[in-house]
Amino acid sequence: MKRCSLSFSTARRSLLLATGLLAAGLGATAQAQGVVRNFPETALRGVMEVGQPPWITMDGEKAQLSPGARIRSTGNTIVMSAGLVGQKLVVNYVLAPGGLVHDVWILTEAEAALKRPTASDLR
Repeated sequence: MKRCSLSFSTARRSLLLATGLLAAGLGATAQAQGVVRNFPETALRGVMEVGQPPWITMDGEKAQLSPGARIRSTGNTIVMSAGLVGQKLVVNYVLAPGGLVHDVWILTEAEAALKRPTASDLR
């Protein structure tokens, strides 16, 4: 009795791999074309520098990341604060109810060019 075989030829595997890699690269291409992400209305603009996590400075003032803080890269992937130590980054951020920084988006040049309120504007 002949059984159905699910083996793929090398050419089919290569084609599937190439298609997957192309699809994965489309997100980076979209960012390069100046696509701007949607941010919450409550998001503020700032310059963040990570000291020793969870301590940061936001616009030159001491601040702290919340225990569940999420930092998203320009490609919208989650990055760890320890990997950003010493870098000054233009970001949009949202504060948790206790005043800790909870959500952070590292901005592309196109996103940074758009006006957004800062914490000093609210004082």
